[in-house]
Amino acid sequence: MRIFIMPPNSLILYDLVERFGHEPLSLMKALRERVTSNEIEAPPLNITPEDVKMGLKYAAIEVPSGIRGRMVVYGPLIDQADAAIFMEDAPYSFGCVGCQRTNELAKLLVRKRKVPILSLDYPSNEEEAKDMVYKVKEFLEGLK
Repeated sequence: MRIFIMPPNSLILYDLVERFGHEPLSLMKALRERVTSNEIEAPPLNITPEDVKMGLKYAAIEVPSGIRGRMVVYGPLIDQADAAIFMEDAPYSFGCVGCQRTNELAKLLVRKRKVPILSLDYPSNEEEAKDMVYKVKEFLEGLK
């Protein structure tokens, strides 16, 4: 199954999802495809006129352009998701939490799809980290 992870560039969640036999829908993979594509002439700008239009599918015109721009990448991942894992209150080093409004919009769009969601608090000690891994494993195994 394809699992949307939030934060979408979390290497920890990416690794766990992959280890338990699922496909992580990650920002890193989506961006890699964009910057290595022959269609894009000027990475790191890597935006096309079609991207601007696609952003409107996920966020209204009144929404700041940075959010719409991120949703051009996040949106198709959300559309593909069979399930999702959300890590709440994660530190900046855990993944992309710099644009909280985009993250909230992404979570809302995932919830609207009514796919199974595991929402976890970021662990603050070793015991909580072990418990987090166990919950992720249990969730992913239950999806098969």
